[in-house]
Amino acid sequence: MSRDCQKDIEFLKSLQSELNSQASDCQAAPRFWVVGDYRWVECSQDNAERFSVYLPSAGESYELNGYLQEIKEDKELSGEAYEDFEDIVCEVSALEWIQTYQDEDACLCPERKEHFVRENTMFLTKSEAKRHIKLNHYHYTKEAHTYAMTAWRAPVVERLLQILHEFDFDSLYPMEETKDV
Repeated sequence: MSRDCQKDIEFLKSLQSELNSQASDCQAAPRFWVVGDYRWVECSQDNAERFSVYLPSAGESYELNGYLQEIKEDKELSGEAYEDFEDIVCEVSALEWIQTYQDEDACLCPERKEHFVRENTMFLTKSEAKRHIKLNHYHYTKEAHTYAMTAWRAPVVERLLQILHEFDFDSLYPMEETKDV
């Protein structure tokens, strides 16, 4: 047996050991892992977890509380703007202040946090998914995590993973013949 073939068999044995001992994360087989993450999406005002303010003059949206905090720390407000800023008590009064002193066409955008599966991620082991997130953290939020999924109604994937889980890779090594002396 060639050295490369032996290395491949050792790789498969190691993979099998990991597949058979890793957590299932309460997911049915055949399972695989992806990267799960969170993003803010627009929603109805009744479901809002936060608000962003859109400023047409800047062509940008800003998370409302962070935007107000930056204005407060700027300390270059006129006396009237500063006094009115102190009267902000809710999203509506914040928007009114922004429309008066920053951008008259500003509008509020209600948002909620949504979980989603990151595209182009698929791992056979949870540890590989974790390693990927660690090495590529700059592509994800700080809330990125491994997320187990089932390859539902995918018979080829199911068969392949079953082979990886159950095959006796030691049977591939040629039996050493005993020599009569």
